[in-house]
Amino acid sequence: MGNSKSGALSKEVLDDLKSNTRYTDDELCKWYDTFKKQCPDGKITRPDFEKIYANFFPNSDPKTYASHVFRSFDTNDDGTLDFREYIIALHLTSSGKTSLKLEWAFSLFDVDRNGEISKVEVLEIIAAIFKMIPPEEQKNLPEDENTPQKRADKLWAYFKKKEHDKIAEGEFIQGVMANDNIMRLIQYDPKPKS
Repeated sequence: MGNSKSGALSKEVLDDLKSNTRYTDDELCKWYDTFKKQCPDGKITRPDFEKIYANFFPNSDPKTYASHVFRSFDTNDDGTLDFREYIIALHLTSSGKTSLKLEWAFSLFDVDRNGEISKVEVLEIIAAIFKMIPPEEQKNLPEDENTPQKRADKLWAYFKKKEHDKIAEGEFIQGVMANDNIMRLIQYDPKPKS
């Protein structure tokens, strides 16, 4: 008793997560207990994160994409996600506001973290997304976006960019908010099994 490593979620982290997500005390405490069981040291490594992510895409290869997702949420660059970073990741990718999701999407595409995205970075992330799309679904994609290169070219055309131009965060968010087709190009929504 009185041990500072009792495994309980600190009030500061709990209050921070409640104010920055839609999750309740009860949900956060349950997730924390599960997190602590899976990650007794309170940190999740990239390989562990990739394994968890793979469970959501059993018929494809999400490893590269998961690696980029991990990078975008490892805000302190220590090579691990703590519980707070993990919950923020869950919130933003599943239930966050569109503007917050787009801020996250920008950080995902900004591979070199220089505050702008290039077509090379867009192609890198879209190629990672394509690895998650099962081959039978890829066959049904429109002709002008059925490869990572075609999809990157189409995205770049929506932004009216030349090959070596860059896109800043505000421009990215505005462009995606103004055009549903761009949102569709930068993500993959698995088809539910019928």
